[in-house]
Amino acid sequence: MNGAEEAINIVKVAADASTAMPAAHGDLSMFALFAQASFLVKLVILLLIACSFWSWTIIFAKASYLRKLKEKADRFEEAFWNCSSLESFYDDISDRGDNPFIAVFIAGMKEWRRSRTKIRSTISAQALIERMESVMRVTIGREIDYLEQHIGFLATVGSTAPFVGLFGTVWGIMNSFEAIGLDQNTSLTSVAPGIAEALFATALGLIVTIPAVVAYNKISGDINRLQSRMEAFIDEFSAIVSRQLEDSDQQQQQQGAA
Repeated sequence: MNGAEEAINIVKVAADASTAMPAAHGDLSMFALFAQASFLVKLVILLLIACSFWSWTIIFAKASYLRKLKEKADRFEEAFWNCSSLESFYDDISDRGDNPFIAVFIAGMKEWRRSRTKIRSTISAQALIERMESVMRVTIGREIDYLEQHIGFLATVGSTAPFVGLFGTVWGIMNSFEAIGLDQNTSLTSVAPGIAEALFATALGLIVTIPAVVAYNKISGDINRLQSRMEAFIDEFSAIVSRQLEDSDQQQQQQGAA
């Protein structure tokens, strides 16, 4: 009889578990967890969702802009190396067109035109080149500052979102322990909602963090490569100007000798 009673009890427990599982699964859905969460945890979840939305907005905007900027840089360098002279190429450029390479070139040419008449009187050719490079590097700094706008938010989200999610996790676990203390019940159905709520906050924090960190590293790398290209362009531009000054000196010396 004892064996039969034990078998009947096991069947009853299994039946109760099978009927409780669907309810538990229904209560542990994403929207149910948010609805059942405490006010503070809801604030944490909403904050993480808002950070994720703004992060993806920055990611798509920066990725699209940098892709277009790379295409503009390629076209500018191709036109620059195919031009007949710096003067004619400068005269053909009427607007920078959101192209930092054109902005750097215009800054250098403006300094060149302002100072080239003073080469023989007040400044040397080497001083002119140094002034041109200085003006162009200042322009690069302004352009890089513009490109780096808003990406600091990605770095901030990448470093703080896990801790915000962890805060929600700790608060959810505290609610679970509070429920255990009030109900004096340690069953899974009693503590599962609080634990699931806590794990949901942790998972959401990671979901927000990982894309922000990856995108920040990618965007920063693209900006650094553009900066390196602009600095290399300054060296190339300075070499061309130096060569033109040397050719001009040789022509003047030949004319003086004649």
